[in-house]
Amino acid sequence: MTRIIYISILLTACTILSSQPVPNVDENIPYLMTFGPRAETSWGDDDFSQAFFFFIPDEYDQPFFIRVFDPDTGGEIDEIAGQFDTRQVYEVYGGDRVWTEPDARETRPEGKYKSGTLLASRAFAENPRYDNSWYSFGPFNPAQGEYTDIFNGRIFKVICEGVSGDDGNMYRYYLSTDADQNRPIEGANAFAYEYSFRMHNDYEEVAHIYPYIQQGTKSVKISDFDWDNDGSIVVISVARQGSDVNVSGEDHWATDELRVLDEEIGTSFDFRFVKARPLVKNNNVVVNVRNQFDETLPFYTIPIGGVPKYQGEVEFVPLE
Repeated sequence: MTRIIYISILLTACTILSSQPVPNVDENIPYLMTFGPRAETSWGDDDFSQAFFFFIPDEYDQPFFIRVFDPDTGGEIDEIAGQFDTRQVYEVYGGDRVWTEPDARETRPEGKYKSGTLLASRAFAENPRYDNSWYSFGPFNPAQGEYTDIFNGRIFKVICEGVSGDDGNMYRYYLSTDADQNRPIEGANAFAYEYSFRMHNDYEEVAHIYPYIQQGTKSVKISDFDWDNDGSIVVISVARQGSDVNVSGEDHWATDELRVLDEEIGTSFDFRFVKARPLVKNNNVVVNVRNQFDETLPFYTIPIGGVPKYQGEVEFVPLE
């Protein structure tokens, strides 16, 4: 099995936090994004599928819900291509190998990425009932998730996937104890191995995502898709005041590599997405990060160790 280099004590940072909107407030990202499979990839989605994992701490034993904001594709928020004709399916998985299956942690919807036991699913097309409204999956029993000693808790997976059409679905999640309200679970968190999201239409708004730098990481390869040269992507850390990385043009991938400094091990990076003038409106972006073993690194919506703050005068260290 692919190496998994987590250590459970690093997740204790989450136990004092209790907010599980996805994206989270600190990320300042308006919406997650998934297009229908007939969409042009130049609209910003490389594979028309996105997976998120939800961590439930072992001490929590009550029912919970995974809520989706604006789950349909149509109306005010979503991105139209001609006319709304897109259908998307949300699937909730638990059970054995929902996370430990290597394909589940990859960035392409291939192989056994739908590992685990299907607990719930629903398809949405254009439906005014769910425009700017919430739909709740559940209730789920925490025991239905995959237990791992590494996390000292249970993992669930949600996949949103376009099955027809060419429009863009903009949506958000919330992990809640209540079917009708957003009530957080203390100590819970959410993470993904590839982030597909909508940028703000405002150059003063800076979006953030927080990849976690695990033990054993010597270097990282950062890949971004369809950034449209919309400004810059800057990496901040406890030891890095600001390193610009290569940004992609329309319908292309760009990659860059950074050597990981000793001080950065066991902390999160802060990827800042800074828009330029004139801004690109309705810009959709895909980002993933891999270590020197070509393993994906997780983006936690609540960054492990907190939002990183620069603490020294260490300069950018490029790879030889």
